[in-house]
Amino acid sequence: MSAMEPILPGFYPDPSICRVGDSYYLINSSFEYLPGIPIHVSTDLVTWKLVGNALTRPSQIGEHDGYPSAGIFAPTIRHHDGRFWIIGTNVNEIPLGRGHFLIHAEDPAGPWSDPVHVAGAIGIDPDIAWDEEGTARVSWCSLNPEQPGILSAPVDTTTGAMAGPVRELWQGTGLAFPEGPHLYRIGDWWYLLLAEGGTERGHAATIARARTLDGPFEGAPHNPFLSHRSLAHPVQNTGHADLVELADGTWAAVHLGVRPRGQTPGFHTNGRETFLVGVDWEDGWPVVDESRFTQSPAEHAFAESFTDADLHPRWLGVGRFPASFTSVIPEGGIVVEADGRGHALLASRATDLAWSATARFEPSSEGGFGRLLVRIDDRNWYGLTYNGRTVEATVTIGPVEHSLGRYDVKAGTVPTLRVSANDAPVLPHGVALEPDLIELAVVVDGAEHVFGAVDGRYLSTEVAGGFTGRVFGVEALAGSIHVHDIHYTPTTSRNP
Repeated sequence: MSAMEPILPGFYPDPSICRVGDSYYLINSSFEYLPGIPIHVSTDLVTWKLVGNALTRPSQIGEHDGYPSAGIFAPTIRHHDGRFWIIGTNVNEIPLGRGHFLIHAEDPAGPWSDPVHVAGAIGIDPDIAWDEEGTARVSWCSLNPEQPGILSAPVDTTTGAMAGPVRELWQGTGLAFPEGPHLYRIGDWWYLLLAEGGTERGHAATIARARTLDGPFEGAPHNPFLSHRSLAHPVQNTGHADLVELADGTWAAVHLGVRPRGQTPGFHTNGRETFLVGVDWEDGWPVVDESRFTQSPAEHAFAESFTDADLHPRWLGVGRFPASFTSVIPEGGIVVEADGRGHALLASRATDLAWSATARFEPSSEGGFGRLLVRIDDRNWYGLTYNGRTVEATVTIGPVEHSLGRYDVKAGTVPTLRVSANDAPVLPHGVALEPDLIELAVVVDGAEHVFGAVDGRYLSTEVAGGFTGRVFGVEALAGSIHVHDIHYTPTTSRNP
């Protein structure tokens, strides 16, 4: 692995990390998808296992309409006095006057507690740290125009009530959108790490320090200490970092980045991903070493026939918990039901630049039908709809919905539907116009019918907008469908 390859590829933005003993724990934003806040564990920082999600039940977070790129923003994970803590923002609750929430667990795989809401702290990207007296301090990016910048206050973690006055820590270096604060006590200093410049091409990580939390915080002379802005680097949008001390006393940082492809301005398709860099301390300031860590590529393929009673933590719903619209069949497979509430989509993150996903399903109720699709949001998706008789390939780009054709399936046959993300052809001057091509196909009795390959840029953040990445999965559109299996296979891709 190098700085060009993520440790968590795919839609895993806004990473936060902590260490307990020889193990490392990493969480990410999940936005509108439920269960929320994926949790990975590692013993070497480069190979990670998804062990669960922190928000797994309605008592922790209510189901909602799945507004694109709303929901859970930029959580922080820490360990204190034998307990894991997560603080995050549910932006759907900001209009209710409560955004930040605290949950805790003895085991990071869960279960996690019901939330305690932090009173009076309206903003995004909260952090929690403990001062020299053991008092919890919550810091956040203020959304109050009368009190901008990074604010902080002592908080009672039992009730969520503030235990002291709110103070401003720092407003950053002057770049746009100072946010994503993380506060650390390292040696004789308090350090405050920020994301600045926006989460697009100008993204950066900056840092300041002060002797006490009363400040003033002084910025590092070499800020931003991490950024790829204005560089011809295959990884862009680098920022939103979190520091961690390793078991051997050295340091590292996780941060988000994207891998844009295709012609200018470049299109990233799998969302903001998590990267890892080494950190040295020089004159009391962090200096990044992007070449420190190496690894072999991870294996992301899976074949899911839904034989376990509990779903693997990879499976997501849009604003809904999968348990509310699915039921595992004892003899194999899973029923996905469209109950009139919408968003009966059982989805998983696309984690590779080139990949193929297949699904076999059939109606299990009168009039039932569904589709296999890859999506950024409700307005931008490509998919294959099957009603027990006909497969139709559809491309939806904003307000435009276009059919690529239909294919009749003979009675008694269960077709294999396939969606693939393939490399786009490279022109003679060495650049591909598209980031990739999405191919839609159906296989019946060993014979494959390809509907076509569609430009993948329309399923990129640069076109669709928002903060998420591609997911793929099976959605019930009416009645119910019986899903026999879903397979995901990475395929060979050129380096970005």
